[in-house]
Amino acid sequence: MKCTCTAYRYFIVCFGIRRIFFLFTYSLLPVFVFPQTPDIPLTAEHQLENNMEDNGDKETEDDTYVQQMQQYSKHPLNLNIAGENELRQLLVLNPLQVHHLVLYRNFLGKFINIYELQAIPGWSIELIEKLRPYVSVSNVVELLPVLSKRMHYGEHSILARVSQTVERSKGFLRDTSTTTNLYQGSPQKILLRYRYQFKNLLQYGIVGEKDAGEQFLKGKQKNGFDFYTAHFFAKDMGHIRVLALGDFTVNLGQGLIQWQSMAFKKSADVLNIKREGAILRPYNSAGEINFHRGVGITVSKNKWEVTAFVSLRKLDANFINDTTQNHEDFISSLQTSGYHRTKNELDDKGIERQLAFGGNISCKHRGWHISFNGIRYKFSYPLSRSPEPYNLYAPAGRSFSNFGFDYSYTLKNMHLFGEVSSSDNLSKAFISGFLISVAPAADLGLLYRNISKAYQSFYTNAFTESSFPNNEHGFYAGVSIHPDGVWRLDAYADLYQFPWIKFRVNAASAGNDYLFQLLYKPSKGLEIYSRFHCETKAINFNPGQLVLAPVVPQPRQNWRTQFTCKPAPEMVLTERVEICWFNKKNPGSGAGFLTYLNLLYKPLSKPWSGGIRLQYFETDDYNSRIYAYESDIMYSFSTLAFYDKGFRYYINANYDVNNKCTVWIKWEQTMYKGKTLIGSGLDEIRGNKKSGLKLQVLYKF
Repeated sequence: MKCTCTAYRYFIVCFGIRRIFFLFTYSLLPVFVFPQTPDIPLTAEHQLENNMEDNGDKETEDDTYVQQMQQYSKHPLNLNIAGENELRQLLVLNPLQVHHLVLYRNFLGKFINIYELQAIPGWSIELIEKLRPYVSVSNVVELLPVLSKRMHYGEHSILARVSQTVERSKGFLRDTSTTTNLYQGSPQKILLRYRYQFKNLLQYGIVGEKDAGEQFLKGKQKNGFDFYTAHFFAKDMGHIRVLALGDFTVNLGQGLIQWQSMAFKKSADVLNIKREGAILRPYNSAGEINFHRGVGITVSKNKWEVTAFVSLRKLDANFINDTTQNHEDFISSLQTSGYHRTKNELDDKGIERQLAFGGNISCKHRGWHISFNGIRYKFSYPLSRSPEPYNLYAPAGRSFSNFGFDYSYTLKNMHLFGEVSSSDNLSKAFISGFLISVAPAADLGLLYRNISKAYQSFYTNAFTESSFPNNEHGFYAGVSIHPDGVWRLDAYADLYQFPWIKFRVNAASAGNDYLFQLLYKPSKGLEIYSRFHCETKAINFNPGQLVLAPVVPQPRQNWRTQFTCKPAPEMVLTERVEICWFNKKNPGSGAGFLTYLNLLYKPLSKPWSGGIRLQYFETDDYNSRIYAYESDIMYSFSTLAFYDKGFRYYINANYDVNNKCTVWIKWEQTMYKGKTLIGSGLDEIRGNKKSGLKLQVLYKF
């Protein structure tokens, strides 16, 4: 039975006779299956899911945030001594909640019990429960140990992970016609990470990683892994607040100039609109793009703080050998996949050399904060984009600069923040936001951005509709109403314009985005939310291959309902139903449906835990795809896009061999109905199944 184009008829089809047996099977699962409490807390999972849809169908290799939350779960942040920067790095508190905690502590002294936090304006039982795994209240003041003690009393750990798709894709089959450009390496993906960490004050380590299809200890990878990263990171050594050697990330202002760490965009957490985080952070993930390699330092005295860094690293790029009379070789684009599997990908590896240096000077006084930021890049080969009109304002040349300032001001129940920046072509970018508690049970967030079509920047992640901050005007408003600890209503509206053309949009365009979510949480063991999301974007529409394709709006609606409960202290059960549809009169009028049941289980006082997910999906086409977040073994997660018609399941298990060693295993499989080929290009698999196996071992000493 084919999906229809309207939400109502599609919903009826999805819950027709064919679904009754499927949902009935779900109802019996608690009898047959073993689940687990997650290694990654549910709060972190929700935040990561909201953030990862932009990455599409891929596993996320930047696990810095998860590592940080795991570290806080072992060594909780002491709220009696934690500074504002440390509180912001939790990515759970908004600026008003941080400010009110510090004011409360300054006026009334240290906290006696964690539930005393309820007396802070803007804090609730729900918020305290979110923070409990990561924070503590202690009156014991620990002196900062000298560097020699930090180097000897920390924890060493070695993590090894290997994963593989069981079915062989076209790139691994040697009998194909494209013998000159197949995958050069084995189908296993391997990661090895060593790390030493002393609380939150010192860490160093090294990571080696190869993707599936990349060589290992042979060919062009005779040194072992395809990618290595190493870092040394120390904090709070007198006036030296931070010292970073090796690989690190840089985060400035509101992300218009630079933001390399994870940052959240629009989600049901409607007040999470401000970029917050340390300027320098250690980097020890497997992602090969968003980091610097060199030296960074932050020094402070009284209300002043100064950060400076310099970085020199090689980048993958499409190299063009200029055969004209100019004889000037150039780069047509920078490669960001991190893959080096085929001859062409290997030829692009490390072609471009990037020198980056910059810094920040900031001052804090009472409720004010202001920072001046600057960064400059120099490349060995100039960038030169293809001549399509949407590339008219793309970065071109050998050197680029950005400079500007960011600010914030807190007064009682109001918080103002923003950033103003410019690129070296003098094109401007501006973001300003406002957070206010309009009543004890209502909070409001507003944000305006105005970014020139010619503004240029690298490694940025601002609160914008586009992936990169340029060519955009927009206004966002979000409200959160929480009359008690049981009900919560969150909603936002975002209106935006693109003054210049974009890829696949051949005219100036506009769009809008609305979300409404109602959450019901009567107890710690039960949570239900229902979310409606409606977004309209412009896109080229050319069914008849016209010379000039008209640009038309493409409205997309999405409705999700999720049920989470704890039938027993050791068990978490989650069920989700989600549908999406497009307006029938507009292009892309398909519809989609997805439902899954997730069962997690960790028996008390047992060394093992496990979990299972069963999922069904059915969509008309790729345009009506639906995303679902998956958290599997520790430090590994992904957001996958599901389309066509199929069934997916996976099983996780982990076992604590002793107090030093833990082992994880995951088996996953997706089965498609009526398909004989999965994927495309060299990733094409013959058949209707795609299976994967993942193993991981963590040893601490």
